[in-house]
Amino acid sequence: MFTPLHNLVADFISLLFPEDCLACHELLARGETIICTQCRVSLPYTNSHLLTGSKSELLNRFYNKVPVKHAFAFLTFTRSGRVQQLLHALKYKGHEEVGEILGNWYGAELKEHYYQEQFDLIIPVPLHRLKLRKRGYNQSDSFAKGLSQALNIPWQPNVLERLADSSTQTKKTRLERWQNVGQLFTVHQPNVIFDKRILLVDDVMTTGATLEACALVLLEAGAAGVSVAAIAAA
Repeated sequence: MFTPLHNLVADFISLLFPEDCLACHELLARGETIICTQCRVSLPYTNSHLLTGSKSELLNRFYNKVPVKHAFAFLTFTRSGRVQQLLHALKYKGHEEVGEILGNWYGAELKEHYYQEQFDLIIPVPLHRLKLRKRGYNQSDSFAKGLSQALNIPWQPNVLERLADSSTQTKKTRLERWQNVGQLFTVHQPNVIFDKRILLVDDVMTTGATLEACALVLLEAGAAGVSVAAIAAA
């Protein structure tokens, strides 16, 4: 329990070192953290978890490519918008906590619709070891951790390994992507994912090529099914 003295000290520290909202860069009010209340209300939410089957534009991105059961994105990505600011802070400014808080928020929404009953394990799309060493953390893993906490579903950050940079994957044909899957990702612990319903997590979903590649190797390794979720969809 906070005493008046604690509150006074907190107010004094915030006065000396004011923090900005990482979405709009306005000063945070007392009691706000990371993202201000106004931004939380006005962020461009997709509500993609409310759409199923052919009504889901995100799920349609994987049609005839890989059998994905569900496809979600929490937010809609637009250039120079609040979501881009949040992702920039998460990926390049060391604010790993952004991914976790967004994961918590989205996980709470998914739980309201009983999606915790649809998955057994949450796995993030991995970074290549050189990029991970440079950044110090995997931004997709922080989102996965937040989802795990809210949904009360275990997450495993080290099951998948990225063997090569997949930045050119989107330039390949569908056949070339399929043939190249084994060169991009591998499953370290097949026993961990065997017969499990996996929720595969990334930061941004564009064409879905990276998620597609990961889903394929998970299914080939024995996963019972794969669904995908991202912080944002472009």
